[in-house]
Amino acid sequence: MSLIARPTQGSAPEPFHLNLNVQLICPECRIFPPDIEERFSEGDMVCGNCGLVLGDRIVDTRSEWRTFSNDDQGNDDPSRVGDAGNPLLDDNQLDTLIAQGMPGSNLGRDLSRVQNKSAHDKRDNTLQTSFSRISQMCEAYSLPKMVQDSAKQAFKLSHDDKKLKGKSMESLMAAAIFFACRHSGVARTFNEMWVLTKVPKKEIGRTFKIMEKILIDLGIKPTSQASEEGQISQTTAEDLMRRFCSHLGLSAQITRAAEYVAKRVKEEGTLAGRSPTSIAAASIYFTAGLFGEGLSASKIADKAGVSDGTIKTSYKFLWEAREKLVDPEWIKSGKASWKKAPTA
Repeated sequence: MSLIARPTQGSAPEPFHLNLNVQLICPECRIFPPDIEERFSEGDMVCGNCGLVLGDRIVDTRSEWRTFSNDDQGNDDPSRVGDAGNPLLDDNQLDTLIAQGMPGSNLGRDLSRVQNKSAHDKRDNTLQTSFSRISQMCEAYSLPKMVQDSAKQAFKLSHDDKKLKGKSMESLMAAAIFFACRHSGVARTFNEMWVLTKVPKKEIGRTFKIMEKILIDLGIKPTSQASEEGQISQTTAEDLMRRFCSHLGLSAQITRAAEYVAKRVKEEGTLAGRSPTSIAAASIYFTAGLFGEGLSASKIADKAGVSDGTIKTSYKFLWEAREKLVDPEWIKSGKASWKKAPTA
């Protein structure tokens, strides 16, 4: 292969200058203009006259395929590569799949069945099925992708552990989602997990405790929601407050006030021993009444997942300690009034 610079011809003489118009010609034929073909399917640059290969491994610079919904009608797959690798799976995912073959032919179907039984990684198949189910459940509750990925990672690292032997796949997935919610600081209650997965709350709790210990032993570091001892912190009433208030359509002012009340309840120990859900629901009932919103206990109970009797019982303790739980400026400004709140 050689490069020859051809000077341009003009009618008037021009001063000498360097000619940068370089032409690639075949060193065998030396025909000008050259007949050079770029065969992208082979990656070669070939002389069209004598067939001499002038270059190899050339890059295809043409526009790529564009995939449309009806592109597969002629069984023409424009994809040049497979799916992206999944880091949550174990192997390198370089599997060989045997197609079913022509319609009416049993040979391709039988070969495909044998190949799936002998070569396909059953563990990865289980993981893929579980990951798909975890994604569906997380999307049903609008959980962010960060929580989905964390739940899949927790499930993968713990589902084969001997300590979880005998646990159903549904309980493992529910515990993994609950662990991911706490680990990522996205508060969800056991009652919400039960509604989502249909797994009993006690079973979710037992599985979660075992899974949490397994993952911490494996070095899964807690986030800012964790305590200094390395344990994932429990959900607090303040964590649940914004979501419950949003479901109830309460204003930002009442939401902030309810968060303040829940914080004071925790500091004073007014409802010590009660669940965060009960504390959050009672604080909303107390604050909404104080600001004249007038929400019923049954409506709050429906959104929070507790009974209205639990809310009213907890409210009695809040009413007795009301002076310690309320910011005095609320009463002085007239935004809140003791007369508006329901009596215990």
